Amino acid sequence: MPKSRPQGPRRHQHTGPQQRPEQRAVPDRQGERRSGAPKAEPQWVWGLHPVRAALANKRRTIKRLLAAPQAQGGVAALAKDRNIPVEIVEPGRIANLVPPDSVHQGVAALLAPMEAMDIQDAVEGQPGPRRVVVLDQVTDPHNIGAILRSSAAFGVAAVIVQDRHTPQVSGIVAKAASGAAEIVPLVRVTNIARALEELEELGFQRIGLADEATGEIGALDRTRDLAIVLGAEGDGMRRLTRENCDLLVSLPTRPQMPSLNVSNACAVALFAVLP
Repeated sequence: MPKSRPQGPRRHQHTGPQQRPEQRAVPDRQGERRSGAPKAEPQWVWGLHPVRAALANKRRTIKRLLAAPQAQGGVAALAKDRNIPVEIVEPGRIANLVPPDSVHQGVAALLAPMEAMDIQDAVEGQPGPRRVVVLDQVTDPHNIGAILRSSAAFGVAAVIVQDRHTPQVSGIVAKAASGAAEIVPLVRVTNIARALEELEELGFQRIGLADEATGEIGALDRTRDLAIVLGAEGDGMRRLTRENCDLLVSLPTRPQMPSLNVSNACAVALFAVLP
């Protein structure tokens, strides 16, 4: 039964990708601690998949769209549909906006942050049985992007992260997500344990993934709303996060390779709990 609480469910906010415009992008600093959510600013994303996904997302405001002459055809139709002008520039101009050695494919877009979304808004109205992913201090931006991509592929309603220990959604995350950052809300919360309590109130069974767990993921009731909880590589879930899970389960890996990269583990788990 859900725990009684003196107040209604806490509502946590989702903020869109952020990065200062017209500056060379730098990789997200892993594990950076923040005292609060940073100010939302427009940010550059690059590559055909992320840019086309942003153009296709009517909730996303495109402030600028840059394309090299040979790449403009990849975004022209969507840009015309949105009445967004395409600035034709040399590839080097785009290269100056993205991290070194990034594969920008000749396109980049400056995106305004999307409207904030909380846990309840993210899951309400989603067809059941619903799925969410909760990440406990996963800090690598490439892993977060890959998890967003898997979440979009398997119909996850939201990916929930702790704000202080999670890099901001940048062009690096968007590139790794290959367009999924425009599909799956990344809900940033202050406290993972409280977010898990809120998910319980919303009817979710909270399933923690742990290598040493004796429970089997294949034995779960897939007709229920499930929250798949994953911890940071190496340290795994923190104690309070574990205590707020209803069950701990493991993947049926072989002894010679008992663990997976967190993004791979997430993809396998989401496949295992498909309704």
